[in-house]
Amino acid sequence: MQRSHQLDRTLRIALAGDFGGHSRLPADRLNENVDAVASLRARAEKGVSRHQRRIERVTALLGRPPSVYAILAFVAMWIGANLVTASLGARPWDPPPFFWLQGLVGLGALLMTIAILTTQNRQNRDAGERGQLDLQINLVAEQKVAKLIALVEELRRDLPTVRDRVDEMAEVMKEPVDPHAVLSALEETHGTTSPETEPPSPPPDAKDK
Repeated sequence: MQRSHQLDRTLRIALAGDFGGHSRLPADRLNENVDAVASLRARAEKGVSRHQRRIERVTALLGRPPSVYAILAFVAMWIGANLVTASLGARPWDPPPFFWLQGLVGLGALLMTIAILTTQNRQNRDAGERGQLDLQINLVAEQKVAKLIALVEELRRDLPTVRDRVDEMAEVMKEPVDPHAVLSALEETHGTTSPETEPPSPPPDAKDK
């Protein structure tokens, strides 16, 4: 939470600065944008359960470099203690090949894998929601840009001081992009079309004829 407040504060300072001598962004608009981002983040964090937070805290702790050294030190101490116990003539609790240690390592690896998958599932879900939001914003922005191009072309035709000419590129760019057409083009380019839409292959006898 503290890191989130620091990020919001840094974003406010960065956006409120002087960008190459240009006028600064209005304070109201700046605060509105930052508050919207903070609201989205708070809404995403609000839906996280207590168990999810604990698992993510454990995952973050295990993902640090000191965890590697701690695990190596534990294994070395386990093996060393059993070897020293055996050299003193006593019965070690886990003689070689250290079946108890292998069981602990396997159980730890299983729990660590589940914790990582649990954390990644929530991160993927949040990334998917942010991707949908970015897609919607990009589509709206593209429509606005297309509208601006159309207005500029209309203004150029109406101005008597500007020579009227046909700009083929502007004529194409003033039309909004069809998302379905773009998706179909991407699928055809990457070869991800469904097998149902592909034409059936001729039988081997037909090829021989």
